[in-house]
Amino acid sequence: MKKLLKLALILLTFSINAQKITGTILDEKGLPLEDVGIFNQTSGQHTHSNGYGYFSLEKTALNDSVSFSRLGYGTKLLQVKEKDIQNPLTIMLKQAAISLDQVVLVSKIDVLSYLVDIDVKTNPVKSSQEVLRKVPGLIIGQHAGGGKAEQIFLRGFDVDHGTDVALSVDGLPVNMVSHAHGQGYADLHFVIPETIENINFGKGPYYANQGNFNTAGYVDLGLRKSLDENKISVELGQFNTQRLVSMFSVSDKVNSNAYLATELYLTDGPVESSQNFNRVNIMGRYRYYLADGQELLLTASHFQSKWDASGQIPQRAVDQGLISRFGAIDDTEGGETSRTNFLINHSTALSDNQTLQSKAFISSYDFELYSNFTFFLEDPVNGDQIRQQEQRVLIGGETVFKDLGASMGKKDFEYSLGVGFRYDNVDDNELSSTLNRDITLNQKSFGNVDEVNTYAFTAAEFKFGDFTFNPALRVDYFKFGYVNGLTDFYDNKNESKLAFSPKKNTIFSPNINTQFFLKTGIGFHSNDARVVVANNGEDILPVAYGLDFGGIFKPMEKLVLNTTFWGLWLDQEFVYVGDAGIVEPSGETRRLGIELGARYQVSNGLYLYSDANYTYGRSTEAPKGEDYIPLAPDFTAVGGFSIETKKGFSGGFNYRYIDDRPANEDNTIVADGYFVTDMNINYSYKNWTFSLIVENLFDTEWNETQFATESRLFDEMEPVEEIHFTPGTPFYLRGKVSVKF
Repeated sequence: MKKLLKLALILLTFSINAQKITGTILDEKGLPLEDVGIFNQTSGQHTHSNGYGYFSLEKTALNDSVSFSRLGYGTKLLQVKEKDIQNPLTIMLKQAAISLDQVVLVSKIDVLSYLVDIDVKTNPVKSSQEVLRKVPGLIIGQHAGGGKAEQIFLRGFDVDHGTDVALSVDGLPVNMVSHAHGQGYADLHFVIPETIENINFGKGPYYANQGNFNTAGYVDLGLRKSLDENKISVELGQFNTQRLVSMFSVSDKVNSNAYLATELYLTDGPVESSQNFNRVNIMGRYRYYLADGQELLLTASHFQSKWDASGQIPQRAVDQGLISRFGAIDDTEGGETSRTNFLINHSTALSDNQTLQSKAFISSYDFELYSNFTFFLEDPVNGDQIRQQEQRVLIGGETVFKDLGASMGKKDFEYSLGVGFRYDNVDDNELSSTLNRDITLNQKSFGNVDEVNTYAFTAAEFKFGDFTFNPALRVDYFKFGYVNGLTDFYDNKNESKLAFSPKKNTIFSPNINTQFFLKTGIGFHSNDARVVVANNGEDILPVAYGLDFGGIFKPMEKLVLNTTFWGLWLDQEFVYVGDAGIVEPSGETRRLGIELGARYQVSNGLYLYSDANYTYGRSTEAPKGEDYIPLAPDFTAVGGFSIETKKGFSGGFNYRYIDDRPANEDNTIVADGYFVTDMNINYSYKNWTFSLIVENLFDTEWNETQFATESRLFDEMEPVEEIHFTPGTPFYLRGKVSVKF
């Protein structure tokens, strides 16, 4: 009898411990909350809610303490009762001040994105340039009057305009393949900064849903699904700067809402020859939500920009007093561009554990850029101005199936399956020599590009105690087509290629305050279609092999530290060639690095952050001493603080630093580093906010972008190779008034 009672007690205990709680997590409006961290503080079991607010927490027994936490919402603690196990729960979270204690370090591979969300919300971006700077370790530089895509530096890469970083907005691709100016060209200026809700990012090639250009990392900007209030802001500043932003909720019903956002930005810039810069942005978004777990998001936007530029100026012209730092050798540079986007995002809950997410997009894009990198090197009479232009239609779609409750034998696991495609139709892709933007002297290349990328990926997540294993595989198929328009006959060439990209991530989370990770994976970036057909399809998808090892720690409730040791080996590197103003491949490279970060919420009103990154990068195919990677930074650091008082005052201070770096392969020409600080001060009274924004607070003399270029001035007999640069913004003061209603 005693043995039977003991056995019954064991079975009863096992039955209770094998229980689970399920339910839905909602906000105060009754809408589902995604990515809420659910943690059983008694057993250590943890999970997160899906896109429909649904969750299922295994191994939960009576009287266990379970916490529900999400960034921007107050944490809720539940002591499990018998009714909670028997019936689905409905948990409501209330909005609260952003705080580090809302971040739980469990089995998510993108936890750092949550920390950056805190950076964004405590010190919001105030310009398009600031958007990417929020990613730890990412540095940007502008060198064409504000209208051209920024130059990007990340993990010891000079990414140029996007060759090794995949950029997207709510899943809409930003990088342009086979672009007239450069492979992977990524212009984010069609995004209105105030519409950004969060920044999701990852470093390295470890993510199955990221394909082309995801070698150094990826960045996906998430836009607001709705507005809590209307907003109008007017900004005026030095250099004849004017900016007007409006955001209006045009519909707010129980199951649907819509808003409209606009931006007008004008400036002459700090240069002596006015930039005459203007940019217009219009975006509309409609959200439809049904109680059965369906959500439809429709987004439409239009962006248009035009500008003049002073270009990259040679250091010798400044040293000799021919021009000032803000002068120009050829001030006829500049350009214009536009992009119109339509994006559809649809998601539906097939069951409590299964979801289906789909997107479809179409973009119409125009680009025309005039540059002069070498002045009178190639053409001593007319000069070396070039025109790069194209007209593009971009179409694509993707569907992803997710199952958060699959089982294999007695083991539960999660998995996802995705398929998609992207088609780029590029007409009149041109590089020509021109004079004063008016006369075409010589067409160097001219033709049409058709490029198709179809892909499929799968990823799974297995939990064994405190360990989470995330194996994944991605397959990409490319077809490249190029019709050369400069031949007398129909010259159409096509090539195709298949790429396999396996990945494996391992996470160890012994508690909610500690996470260790080991990430391994293969990624790639494609080559320009013109290079592909010229090389007969050989070596056209350079592979990147990545390895990350590190951890994220919360030694205190409101202090988060992170560190990563990483390596990245790339089959092919792209390097800037100044005499042609292009980027060309130059062989294999390896990089080893360490990243350190800290975020500390001293109090509810004071938040500090800092990130530092060191990289040792070299070419593996060049002799020692000639193996430097041009323009690749070895040390960068960013940081700052934000403060908010109960009397309506708030503000922020931030800095960015980049070390001196080699500008050529033997390090005989050096690009100077810089340390620049910005700040802002705000005062809020009722629904009004008055702000002062200062860029380059201490009026530091710095070069924003630099290149080792061989050029010849009009009166020179021989060309000179040296640093050519665009000057960084001097002390720059702007005032801003915002009203919410």
